[in-house]
Amino acid sequence: MTAAVQLDAAEALMASYLRAQLEGDRREALRLIVEEGFERGLTCEDLHKVIRHAQSEIGRLWQEDRISIAQEHMATAISQLVLSHVYQYANPPAPNGKKVLVACVEGELHEFPARLVADALDLAGFEVRYLGASVPHGGLLQMIEAEKPDLLVLSATMTFNVPQLRSAVAHVRARWTTLPLAVGGGVCAFSPGLATELGADLGGTDADQLVALARQRLGVGS
Repeated sequence: MTAAVQLDAAEALMASYLRAQLEGDRREALRLIVEEGFERGLTCEDLHKVIRHAQSEIGRLWQEDRISIAQEHMATAISQLVLSHVYQYANPPAPNGKKVLVACVEGELHEFPARLVADALDLAGFEVRYLGASVPHGGLLQMIEAEKPDLLVLSATMTFNVPQLRSAVAHVRARWTTLPLAVGGGVCAFSPGLATELGADLGGTDADQLVALARQRLGVGS
């Protein structure tokens, strides 16, 4: 399959998947990705991107007040379900020898963007420890001590969690001054200079960008 044909197939699938999300049809959403997606010759990485792009569109529709928060939650729950099925079909990538810890800052309950990043890093060959939503500062520090990651990724979606992001960065930097640190999520889209302001090494608004930056920062190939 050529790159152009593959892109067309992915875009068509994304439109159908998005429609299923908005209709709340979990079975159809799952069928589209797991059955039709593979039938069209798309890889797990391609399907992961389809889900990410559809979810970005869900976020845009919510921000523009075109869908309710309940609809946004319904669509996200569908993507959580579908993503777990896609993940089990992925062939284990060649390990690149680098470990990444991914966590949402304390108070941040929107964990799906962080999970997308965690899965994308995993598919890129990183050893990933994903901590999920609202990780208290103390627990985060304990996991860093235990896991000794090569990179820490902190996620925050809602702007009112910026103070917690700032606090998390400060707590980490107080103990690990040289640990490479990335911040991501919706707050980086709202405030493009936030990562630099916080003194983070990396900052990104989507999974592809953070994976590329992580590879570059840690010196591993694509």
